Amino acid sequence: MFTLTEVASLNDIQPTYRILKPWWDVFMDYLGLVMLMLAIFAMTMQITKDQVACLPSLEDTEEAAGAKHNSFPTQSTREAATEAPASNIPLVTKDLPDAAVHEILVTHQHTAVKTEKYANQPQPTGVRTNLDYQQYIFINQICYHVALPWYSKYFPYLTLIHTLVLMVSSNFWFKYPKTSSKIEHFVSILGRCFESPWTTKALSETACEDSEENKQRLTGTSSAPKQVSSEGKEDSTNVNSSTPMLGVKFSADKPIAEVPSSMTILDKKDGEQAKALFEKVRKFRAHVEDSDFIYKLYVAQTIVKTVKFILILSYTSTFLAKIHFEHNCEPEIKRLTGYRKFFCTHNMAFMLNKLLISYMALILIYGMACLYSLFWVFRRPLKEYSFEKVREESSFSDIPDVKNDFAFLLHMVDQYDQLYSKRFGVFLSEVSENKLREISLNHEWTFEKLRQLVTRNAQDQQELHLFMLSGLPNAVFDLTDLEVLKLELIPEVRFSAKVSQMTSLQELHLCHSPAKVEQTGFAFLRDHLRCLHVKFTDVAEIPAWVYLLRSLRELNLIGNLSSENNKMIGLESMRDLRHLKTLCLKSNLTKMPTNITELSPHLLKLVVHNDGTKLLVLNSLKKMTNLIDLELHSCELERIPHAIFSLTNLQELDLKSNNIRTIEEIISFQHLKRLTCLKLWHNKIITIPSSIGQVKSLESLHLSHNKLESLPPALFTLPKLRHLDLGHNSITVLPPDVGLLHNLQHLAINSNKLEVLPKPLFRCTKLKVLCLGNNALTVLPEVAGQLVQLTQLELRGNCLDRLPAQLGNCRLLRKNALVVEDHLFDTLPLEVKESISRETNVSFTSGL
Repeated sequence: MFTLTEVASLNDIQPTYRILKPWWDVFMDYLGLVMLMLAIFAMTMQITKDQVACLPSLEDTEEAAGAKHNSFPTQSTREAATEAPASNIPLVTKDLPDAAVHEILVTHQHTAVKTEKYANQPQPTGVRTNLDYQQYIFINQICYHVALPWYSKYFPYLTLIHTLVLMVSSNFWFKYPKTSSKIEHFVSILGRCFESPWTTKALSETACEDSEENKQRLTGTSSAPKQVSSEGKEDSTNVNSSTPMLGVKFSADKPIAEVPSSMTILDKKDGEQAKALFEKVRKFRAHVEDSDFIYKLYVAQTIVKTVKFILILSYTSTFLAKIHFEHNCEPEIKRLTGYRKFFCTHNMAFMLNKLLISYMALILIYGMACLYSLFWVFRRPLKEYSFEKVREESSFSDIPDVKNDFAFLLHMVDQYDQLYSKRFGVFLSEVSENKLREISLNHEWTFEKLRQLVTRNAQDQQELHLFMLSGLPNAVFDLTDLEVLKLELIPEVRFSAKVSQMTSLQELHLCHSPAKVEQTGFAFLRDHLRCLHVKFTDVAEIPAWVYLLRSLRELNLIGNLSSENNKMIGLESMRDLRHLKTLCLKSNLTKMPTNITELSPHLLKLVVHNDGTKLLVLNSLKKMTNLIDLELHSCELERIPHAIFSLTNLQELDLKSNNIRTIEEIISFQHLKRLTCLKLWHNKIITIPSSIGQVKSLESLHLSHNKLESLPPALFTLPKLRHLDLGHNSITVLPPDVGLLHNLQHLAINSNKLEVLPKPLFRCTKLKVLCLGNNALTVLPEVAGQLVQLTQLELRGNCLDRLPAQLGNCRLLRKNALVVEDHLFDTLPLEVKESISRETNVSFTSGL
């Protein structure tokens, strides 16, 4: 057998799950326990005391025929029985001795006296059955199964089965594996959110803000605007007037109210636990909101209980009238007992009747609770949950509404205590999470710690690089001497009004770090920021306030700016960048944005690094007449764009890493009178046209990493050429005309196929850098000593046997700038080697 405790365990759940039990489920659980006790009591009574008592029922014909056989003796019979002994005595004593006869007579006299005494008393009137004890037991057992209705015999067992089914149905959603795991996770997170110190601090902070706002409403805030200076009014007017036109929205129109220090101090361990809770809530929401299985299972089990209640009540009520105390039994056992019909009584009939009535009453109450549960389930959409009330009562107006199973679980929790949902909502708010990050961040990143990270960059500027933080520490704004601020992979950057303290800040880098700025902080950045670098993945990450920085001189945008998204870039608002001089776009454009022409009055340098995407349309360049420097890298250009020839003020052109094969259009560069630097490196140019000699203004020409095999004589007629780079080609002969370049200071013809150097080359006495490495040279002419201004000579990777001693005349040549094999350097005379080494030491000492 099983105990009551073991059966009741079917209805038991974890104590933490009770927050998901509304009052009707709790009420039904108690009703189930009462019904379980009733069923066990009925079973106990039936097992121990349930029985029937049966007597034979005589038929009318048998009573008439067998009365004289079955009835008790009559008066005449009794008289005959009294007299019989006296008349029979002589017959008995004929052959007996006198003593025996005397004893018999005395005995008969006593018997006669007793018989006469009992004859005067009333005789019993019952019917003699002539059945022994075993036959009665047999008849009772037969009639228990034949005469009693089945419900009287199995009522306790049915009650127990029905109760167990109802108990299992009530808590099935807690036991089913697919739902129990989610419920266990939800209850665990909910309990931690409820007990988290951050929840208390966040709600307390909200209460403080509400009380401060109420105080301000009572005392009046009309005096606040009077403190604004005229300059501040002008700035705000400008911002507000431009904001509606450009569709720019700032993250906050007013600074965040200062929170009391007692509210912002949070233990580091509590802060880490709170941050972990935010992450758990985020993942749990994403996991649970995808389905409504828990909701459907709860509805299904409620419907099952309702159907079960209707079924039990319908058939139980019909059997209530069939439970009787008296029963007629007609088993086929006449051959064993001599009787065909029996009259029986059931001793538990009255008890069963009362228990059944009680059970039906409990079932009826249970069913009413089930119907109410169904009404509550279908009365309103439980797969949607709104935190509207929480948003109104707290400062966390961004708490999102939830749906599906997440919403259903919160509705169930509300039936227990709505405070749970209110505290849980704190961990759904991004504002709350940002406040927590800010508190933890400021606690970890102090002013002293940040000060230690400040370095000096190549431009001798104070620079701070912050990488992968949760936000921007407030202590950064106290670094008033900082000039360059680099923020990389910081998900939430917020510039408050305190940024105005950074009076030396001129350059800002935002690498995958979306930034928001308050109105007061924006006014400062607008007037002081000079250089801005923004690296992003999606164009939406570009802060809208970037296009309003009117004092900006240089803007670098690095990310996806494909042509189909040009309208989303916000380039149309660049007209407000009135002082922008340099614009760098490292992206994958297919056409030049047309709105970029609005910068033409003041833009001097345009850089487009296209990452291998073919730039098809460049007509917009024609209007950029003030451009001085133009870079078009990796744009898959096959020819020099004609739009470039309209840039009459162009001084430097860089077409690196394209697909240019021919440069016949180079003759058009003669109209660009100011062009001094032309970079056509890393292309596929095969030949240089003779028209290159028409570009008389060239001072620097870069043709490295192409497929050149020969050089035209016209190349060496450029009188102003000072820098010529022909490295990494297939040039076999360097024409003697190279000696005409009297102003040449830098010549790089390394990694070619030169075998001989023309002697006129060494007439270029202004040469300072000569790169001849990785060729097929066998001899370095002795006239190399004429290059008295030479400071760098590269000879490694040739077939030289020795170096001329005349290199000692190159007084400015240093050993660390002489790139040659060690064994060749050893071929120099000792005094030359000492001279070169001594010069190196003297120079090194002077540097120290």
